[in-house]
Amino acid sequence: MDREELNARLDQVLVGGREKRAIVIADPDPAWPRRFDAERERIAAALGDRALRIEHIGSTAVPGLAAKPIVDVLVEVEAVDEALLAPPLEAAGYLLRVREDGHLMFRTPPRDVNVHVWPAGSQEVSRHLLLRDRLRASPEDRRAYENLKRELAARDWDDMNHYAEAKGDLIRDILARATG
Repeated sequence: MDREELNARLDQVLVGGREKRAIVIADPDPAWPRRFDAERERIAAALGDRALRIEHIGSTAVPGLAAKPIVDVLVEVEAVDEALLAPPLEAAGYLLRVREDGHLMFRTPPRDVNVHVWPAGSQEVSRHLLLRDRLRASPEDRRAYENLKRELAARDWDDMNHYAEAKGDLIRDILARATG
Protein backbone atom coordinates (compact mmCIF):
# COMPACT_ATOMS: atom_id res chain seq x y z
CA MET A 1 0.00 0.00 0.00
CA ASP A 2 1.47 3.37 -0.94
CA ARG A 3 1.80 6.30 1.45
CA GLU A 4 -1.35 8.11 0.29
CA GLU A 5 -3.48 4.95 0.54
CA LEU A 6 -2.11 4.17 3.99
CA ASN A 7 -2.75 7.71 5.21
CA ALA A 8 -6.33 7.58 3.89
CA ARG A 9 -6.90 4.26 5.68
CA LEU A 10 -5.35 5.57 8.90
CA ASP A 11 -7.54 8.66 8.78
CA GLN A 12 -10.57 6.36 8.73
CA VAL A 13 -9.59 4.01 11.57
CA LEU A 14 -7.44 5.99 14.03
CA VAL A 15 -9.23 7.61 16.94
CA GLY A 16 -7.43 10.91 17.51
CA GLY A 17 -5.66 11.00 14.15
CA ARG A 18 -2.16 10.15 13.01
CA GLU A 19 0.79 10.69 15.36
CA LYS A 20 4.35 11.46 14.41
CA ARG A 21 6.57 9.72 16.95
CA ALA A 22 10.17 8.57 17.01
CA ILE A 23 10.56 4.81 16.80
CA VAL A 24 12.76 3.59 19.64
CA ILE A 25 14.03 0.00 19.66
CA ALA A 26 15.08 -1.18 23.12
CA ASP A 27 17.17 -4.17 24.07
CA PRO A 28 15.16 -7.13 25.42
CA ASP A 29 13.77 -6.42 28.88
CA PRO A 30 12.86 -9.18 31.37
CA ALA A 31 10.15 -6.85 32.71
CA TRP A 32 8.06 -7.18 29.52
CA PRO A 33 6.56 -10.62 30.36
CA ARG A 34 5.78 -9.44 33.90
CA ARG A 35 4.09 -6.34 32.50
CA PHE A 36 2.02 -8.58 30.22
CA ASP A 37 0.97 -10.70 33.21
CA ALA A 38 -0.25 -7.59 35.03
CA GLU A 39 -2.13 -6.36 31.95
CA ARG A 40 -3.66 -9.81 31.39
CA GLU A 41 -5.05 -9.72 34.94
CA ARG A 42 -6.43 -6.20 34.46
CA ILE A 43 -8.07 -7.11 31.12
CA ALA A 44 -9.49 -10.37 32.47
CA ALA A 45 -10.99 -8.51 35.45
CA ALA A 46 -12.51 -5.91 33.11
CA LEU A 47 -13.93 -8.28 30.51
CA GLY A 48 -14.63 -11.41 32.53
CA ASP A 49 -15.76 -14.33 30.40
CA ARG A 50 -16.09 -12.07 27.33
CA ALA A 51 -12.32 -12.55 26.95
CA LEU A 52 -11.96 -16.02 25.46
CA ARG A 53 -8.18 -15.75 25.20
CA ILE A 54 -5.56 -13.22 26.29
CA GLU A 55 -2.09 -13.64 24.78
CA HIS A 56 1.19 -11.73 24.74
CA ILE A 57 2.06 -10.93 21.11
CA GLY A 58 4.50 -8.72 19.27
CA SER A 59 8.22 -8.41 19.77
CA THR A 60 8.08 -8.00 23.55
CA ALA A 61 6.64 -11.54 23.66
CA VAL A 62 9.78 -12.98 22.06
CA PRO A 63 12.67 -13.62 24.47
CA GLY A 64 15.93 -12.14 23.19
CA LEU A 65 14.30 -9.84 20.61
CA ALA A 66 14.84 -6.10 20.73
CA ALA A 67 11.57 -4.20 20.50
CA LYS A 68 9.71 -0.96 20.85
CA PRO A 69 9.04 -0.94 24.61
CA ILE A 70 5.31 -1.38 24.02
CA VAL A 71 3.64 -4.57 25.27
CA ASP A 72 1.09 -5.88 22.75
CA VAL A 73 -1.82 -7.93 24.04
CA LEU A 74 -4.19 -10.03 21.93
CA VAL A 75 -7.71 -10.45 23.26
CA GLU A 76 -9.96 -12.91 21.50
CA VAL A 77 -13.70 -12.39 22.00
CA GLU A 78 -16.83 -14.00 20.59
CA ALA A 79 -17.65 -10.86 18.58
CA VAL A 80 -16.07 -7.41 18.40
CA ASP A 81 -18.81 -5.19 19.80
CA GLU A 82 -17.52 -1.75 20.76
CA ALA A 83 -20.62 -0.96 22.83
CA LEU A 84 -20.02 -4.07 24.92
CA LEU A 85 -16.21 -4.02 25.12
CA ALA A 86 -15.18 -0.37 25.26
CA PRO A 87 -16.86 0.64 28.54
CA PRO A 88 -15.14 -1.99 30.74
CA LEU A 89 -11.77 -1.54 29.03
CA GLU A 90 -11.99 2.23 29.32
CA ALA A 91 -12.99 1.89 33.00
CA ALA A 92 -9.84 -0.25 33.44
CA GLY A 93 -7.73 2.60 32.05
CA TYR A 94 -7.40 1.78 28.35
CA LEU A 95 -8.21 4.35 25.65
CA LEU A 96 -9.70 3.43 22.27
CA ARG A 97 -7.16 4.13 19.51
CA VAL A 98 -8.23 2.01 16.49
CA ARG A 99 -11.72 1.21 15.30
CA GLU A 100 -12.06 -0.99 12.23
CA ASP A 101 -14.27 -3.87 11.15
CA GLY A 102 -13.42 -6.89 13.29
CA HIS A 103 -10.71 -5.12 15.29
CA LEU A 104 -10.47 -2.62 18.12
CA MET A 105 -7.21 -1.46 19.62
CA PHE A 106 -6.96 0.22 23.01
CA ARG A 107 -3.83 1.58 24.68
CA THR A 108 -2.67 2.92 27.99
CA PRO A 109 -2.31 6.71 28.35
CA PRO A 110 1.52 6.44 28.47
CA ARG A 111 1.27 4.44 25.20
CA ASP A 112 3.27 1.52 26.57
CA VAL A 113 0.58 -1.17 26.18
CA ASN A 114 -1.59 -1.90 23.14
CA VAL A 115 -4.64 -4.15 23.54
CA HIS A 116 -5.83 -5.65 20.25
CA VAL A 117 -9.32 -7.17 20.25
CA TRP A 118 -10.28 -9.61 17.49
CA PRO A 119 -13.17 -12.06 17.09
CA ALA A 120 -12.75 -15.78 17.70
CA GLY A 121 -11.45 -17.56 14.63
CA SER A 122 -10.03 -14.39 13.08
CA GLN A 123 -7.11 -14.81 10.71
CA GLU A 124 -5.42 -11.98 12.61
CA VAL A 125 -5.44 -14.02 15.81
CA SER A 126 -3.81 -16.95 14.02
CA ARG A 127 -1.35 -14.73 12.16
CA HIS A 128 -0.10 -12.90 15.25
CA LEU A 129 0.31 -16.10 17.26
CA LEU A 130 2.06 -17.84 14.36
CA LEU A 131 4.50 -14.94 13.93
CA ARG A 132 5.23 -14.82 17.67
CA ASP A 133 5.82 -18.57 17.84
CA ARG A 134 8.03 -18.59 14.73
CA LEU A 135 10.17 -15.76 16.08
CA ARG A 136 10.51 -17.59 19.38
CA ALA A 137 11.63 -20.77 17.59
CA SER A 138 13.85 -19.42 14.79
CA PRO A 139 17.06 -17.55 15.65
CA GLU A 140 17.54 -16.72 11.95
CA ASP A 141 14.11 -15.14 11.54
CA ARG A 142 14.44 -13.37 14.89
CA ARG A 143 17.80 -11.88 13.82
CA ALA A 144 16.47 -10.79 10.41
CA TYR A 145 13.41 -9.22 12.00
CA GLU A 146 15.46 -7.34 14.60
CA ASN A 147 17.90 -6.08 11.95
CA LEU A 148 15.04 -4.76 9.82
CA LYS A 149 13.37 -3.12 12.82
CA ARG A 150 16.58 -1.34 13.79
CA GLU A 151 17.13 -0.18 10.20
CA LEU A 152 13.56 1.10 9.89
CA ALA A 153 13.62 2.78 13.31
CA ALA A 154 16.43 5.03 12.10
CA ARG A 155 14.10 6.57 9.50
CA ASP A 156 11.66 9.42 9.92
CA TRP A 157 8.01 8.27 9.73
CA ASP A 158 4.80 10.28 9.41
CA ASP A 159 3.10 7.82 11.76
CA MET A 160 4.15 4.67 13.63
CA ASN A 161 1.84 2.69 11.33
CA HIS A 162 4.09 3.53 8.36
CA TYR A 163 6.94 1.83 10.21
CA ALA A 164 4.72 -1.20 10.87
CA GLU A 165 3.68 -1.35 7.21
CA ALA A 166 7.34 -1.28 6.12
CA LYS A 167 7.93 -4.57 7.98
CA GLY A 168 5.18 -6.29 5.98
CA ASP A 169 7.25 -8.08 3.33
CA LEU A 170 9.57 -9.69 5.89
CA ILE A 171 6.62 -10.64 8.12
CA ARG A 172 4.92 -12.33 5.14
CA ASP A 173 8.17 -14.23 4.38
CA ILE A 174 8.48 -15.37 8.02
CA LEU A 175 4.84 -16.50 8.09
CA ALA A 176 5.36 -18.40 4.84
CA ARG A 177 8.30 -20.25 6.39
CA ALA A 178 6.23 -20.94 9.52
CA THR A 179 3.48 -22.61 7.50
CA GLY A 180 6.02 -24.04 5.09
